Amino acid sequence: MRKRLNAWLEQTWTQNFIIGVIILNAIVLGLETSPQIMAQFGVAITAIDTACLAVFVAEIAAKLIARGGRFFRDGWNLFDFVIVGIALVPTAGGFSVLRALRILRVLRVVSVAPRLRRVVEGFITALPGMGSVFLLMSIIFYIGAVIATKLFGSSFPEWFGTLGQSGYTLFQVMTLESWSMGIVRPVMEIYPYAWAFFVPFILVTTFAVVNLLVGLIVNSMQDAHQEEDHQRTDAYRDDVLERLGVIEELLREKGDGQERQG
Repeated sequence: MRKRLNAWLEQTWTQNFIIGVIILNAIVLGLETSPQIMAQFGVAITAIDTACLAVFVAEIAAKLIARGGRFFRDGWNLFDFVIVGIALVPTAGGFSVLRALRILRVLRVVSVAPRLRRVVEGFITALPGMGSVFLLMSIIFYIGAVIATKLFGSSFPEWFGTLGQSGYTLFQVMTLESWSMGIVRPVMEIYPYAWAFFVPFILVTTFAVVNLLVGLIVNSMQDAHQEEDHQRTDAYRDDVLERLGVIEELLREKGDGQERQG
């Protein structure tokens, strides 16, 4: 029974049905943010939301029955379990904030769709390398924040008055959001050579370190796709070998039959 139930859960149409329910639930949760729509169709929307949650709970229960203890060894199963568990927590009283977290059910499409799952797995694989880059970025930001606070803090206390304010301002500069007309040019009106600090900072952080992060993620994605190709090749090879084995067995039986007849 467990094998048949697990095979049913892994069928393509079953997974497509779950994806459809997730998308429907996402639309319903978006409609709930409109007071006008809720005033007219609130009962129907609430009923659909409850039905979607019932489907998710039934799916988790079926996986628990089909896979037993193996269910909790898969990180994606745990992810689904937590997301659905949050939706079951009462949204009254001190747990009212969890009502807004129901939209997290949309993230279940990541665990159901294989391509999205590989993207997330590639991102997670890149995390160790990204940690080193983030450490480097933190060191650069700390050095830049100390320098900016000492150089510009007295004239621009709202931007560089403290170490925290300087760090936040430099983060804005790194994102290139109003960095020139909004921050650097006003600073240059008092400190004409301020560009000598901001331009190298942007070159190092925005164009070097951030692109290094992007490169790590892209490399992890490529590794994930290559691993997928290897798995497909291995599966195809195993299938061919299995078919060849069946053919050899049939030829052997045919040869034995001819020998008996002879």
